[in-house]
Amino acid sequence: MHTTNASRREFLRGSVAAAAGAIALPTVIPSRALGRRAPSNRIVLASLGVGSRGTGVLNGFLRNRDDAQAVAVCDPFRSKRERAKAMVDQFYGNADCAAYEHYEDVLARADIDAVLVTSCDHWHVHLAIAAIRAGKDVYVEKPLSPSLGWSWELRRVAEQHHAIFQYGTQQRSSTAFRRACELVRNGYVGEVERVEAWCPDAAADWNDFSVERYGSVEPEPVPEDLNYELWTGPAPLRPYSADRVRREGSFHVYDTSLGFIAGWGAHPLDIAQWGLDMDHSGPVRYAGTGALPDRGLLSTVEEWDVRCTYANGVEMRFLSARLAEPVVKGYRARWSDHGTTFFGTEGWLSVDRGGIEYGDQTLADVQLRPDDTRLYASPAHDRNFLDCVRSRQPTVSPLEAAIRSDTISHLAQLAVRTGRVVEWDPAKETAADPFIHSMLDRPQRAPYRI
Repeated sequence: MHTTNASRREFLRGSVAAAAGAIALPTVIPSRALGRRAPSNRIVLASLGVGSRGTGVLNGFLRNRDDAQAVAVCDPFRSKRERAKAMVDQFYGNADCAAYEHYEDVLARADIDAVLVTSCDHWHVHLAIAAIRAGKDVYVEKPLSPSLGWSWELRRVAEQHHAIFQYGTQQRSSTAFRRACELVRNGYVGEVERVEAWCPDAAADWNDFSVERYGSVEPEPVPEDLNYELWTGPAPLRPYSADRVRREGSFHVYDTSLGFIAGWGAHPLDIAQWGLDMDHSGPVRYAGTGALPDRGLLSTVEEWDVRCTYANGVEMRFLSARLAEPVVKGYRARWSDHGTTFFGTEGWLSVDRGGIEYGDQTLADVQLRPDDTRLYASPAHDRNFLDCVRSRQPTVSPLEAAIRSDTISHLAQLAVRTGRVVEWDPAKETAADPFIHSMLDRPQRAPYRI
């Protein structure tokens, strides 16, 4: 059957409602195929934001993904988009990948089925919303955005358009993380009493700036290679400096990000939420301490120790790596700068990208019972996204889970930034303190408003 992209999407989205929870069969996608691999059912991809992280994600989709075809890349840096185009062309052995400066030109292409949003943090939601409105499915890197208000609008638009969404919390596609959460969810550590989650902080990037630790604030001429006004997008337009637009600068400047408390914190927090079965909720109280840079360009929370309490009394201690190290070394044999530990009434287990560590090694030999809860088994994050584009089923890292784990980062950094205790209603998504709640949204610079 030969159909247009528009009719394909109408058919697939209509079948979701008809299925009412049944598993949909894969659908042949008649997108134009290019290059040396040319089956007629290929999912056509574009990548928005192709710096180091963006090209890494794009390369993952290229490798061993015979049912996907990358046809377009986009970035306000000319050198980055040209480098990404060259990478794609080399892979396919042709010169067919198009390089764009403006994302609107990419989204106007009717042949594109799905978009990889791997830009700077402050562009994630805006690009995702624009892509969904253009009829595309989206893979979005973490964190969602520096504004919960923006993320909530993404939720509304995604629901309205029945878009497939995959969040870049790749740990959910790891066997070790899934097993750790299954052991916790099925009570093999007893009743969970507390959790510790930690991740790298700003110190991980200090040596990458032209000015030691916190970056240069001295204005510099904008290079011809960069459309700086476009790079800034919805954020406040500040004087250009190379430190501001480099990858590390975009991670740690409050105009464009919340810092690693969100950008790295998304990973261990997501696993904590998954293990606690809290993908549609979160803590109700946040209290803690931390530090902000006292000079230079960087302006996000650089270290933190925040106690996040759930309504059932479980407390999660969320720490930056420098503060977590002596705590974690007190009970774990192996130190890692990131991880999630679940402490239960009958023991504990801790998981990071190096594997699982158990308080009682006999847990390593546990075989799940037939009636135990099994979590979503994803073979690989990119593979899962492509499969869900076809089946119209939810991904392993859906939007609601993304918003809820991001909410923890937002409220934790506000507890540090303001020195206040944050009382939160997860059902209504409101803070008891009107001032705190007002800080959950941000103005958007024209003409880049959602």
